[in-house]
Amino acid sequence: MKARTVWIILFRGVGGATRLPVAPLRRKLAEAGFQKVATYINSGNAIVGSDLAREAVVERIAGICAREFGFEKDIHAVSLAEWEALIEANPFPDAVAVPKFLLAAVLAGDPEPEKVSSLRASAAPGEGFAVIDKVTYIHTPGGFDGRNLAARFDKGIGVPNTARNWNTVLKLAELARAAAT
Repeated sequence: MKARTVWIILFRGVGGATRLPVAPLRRKLAEAGFQKVATYINSGNAIVGSDLAREAVVERIAGICAREFGFEKDIHAVSLAEWEALIEANPFPDAVAVPKFLLAAVLAGDPEPEKVSSLRASAAPGEGFAVIDKVTYIHTPGGFDGRNLAARFDKGIGVPNTARNWNTVLKLAELARAAAT
């Protein structure tokens, strides 16, 4: 029997994710056999424990979300170990001093190298951009507005992704660690 894995579930699209009702989502995930279910920030994220493989977790949760809540956007499942590696790999350690200006985006696939180069070239002085193992890190010390790299990232990367600010990245790690015990 496979050991239980703690999965961090990322729902794509802030607008769509916040339409997922927190209590009913938790209840439906628990009814589907997921353990240690928790949600964070208006159901844009969830923590579940399961013996299922990643693909089966995503498929089951996507089915619940579509059937029960009409939510049909991308859903990513990242194991606690992968999430810890994401935090460890942060290429902008000085940026954590103001974590709201640091994003981590989990990519659904490999971006085209020319799109990565284009985004990197468009970074303003002081902005940082790195892609490491299907995670993009974006540092925008001037904040987020319609003119900066973070605003251009979603369409410019050309791959479905789920971006979270560093405060959320750290909170999800904390919740996942608690669920692992």
